[in-house]
Amino acid sequence: MPTFLFDKIVFGPVKSRRLGTSLGINLLPVNAKICTFNCIYCECGFNFKPQEAHIPTREEVKNALRIALSEMKVDSKKLDVITFAGNGEPTMHTDFAGIVDDTIALRNEFFPEAKISVLSNSTLIHKPSVFDALNKVDNNILKLDSVFDQTIRLLNQPGSATFSGKWLIEHLKRFNGNLIIQTLFLQGEIEGQQIDNTTEEELSAWLDAVNEIRPKQVMIYTLARDTPVQALKKASHKQLSHIAERVKALGIEISVSE
Repeated sequence: MPTFLFDKIVFGPVKSRRLGTSLGINLLPVNAKICTFNCIYCECGFNFKPQEAHIPTREEVKNALRIALSEMKVDSKKLDVITFAGNGEPTMHTDFAGIVDDTIALRNEFFPEAKISVLSNSTLIHKPSVFDALNKVDNNILKLDSVFDQTIRLLNQPGSATFSGKWLIEHLKRFNGNLIIQTLFLQGEIEGQQIDNTTEEELSAWLDAVNEIRPKQVMIYTLARDTPVQALKKASHKQLSHIAERVKALGIEISVSE
């Protein structure tokens, strides 16, 4: 199925299912998909990097964001959130922490009521600079699609052989609740293997992990755009509602997007 790349450093504003009116920041090349995961459901497709793939500098990001925010201000446009997303994992950028500082300063200058969000796959949260930067933003949104290593291998395809559910849970707990857990639920097949993170076994283990981590919020969602693997199916409204009720029972705020 066709997927797409973000073709600018700063893109939008777009209407986000979960965050409202969002101005996006892409810290990776506009002609490549670079990530520490290779998720089978990613709207940007599978990882690939051409010979010429420019990663924007901190100054380029700062300048592009200043221009976009100043234009929105002049046009009296609404802005709910500035979101780090784009063509891969934003925390991979070597100047991620500095760019977060620049973004906070520009937000405060132009749209002080807007939030700053980071959509991250959680793979680099062990790095002190990344951990500290994520603790500075309003919405530190971290992925937890499953706690089972086999499911993670099929669904997220991490680049590191040592990445595991146990490792992930322990590092998410280090945020002491200053995070939002984000989980995509689906069923399907990849390379002849069935995948379903909505089973009772998956859900019970995931809920135990969520209860251990105690995030300030959980965001659950399902497929809404094209994916690089075709044999995937959305979780149903009934399934998502059932999961949401079980999260609520833990006393944790939950949002659902379909």
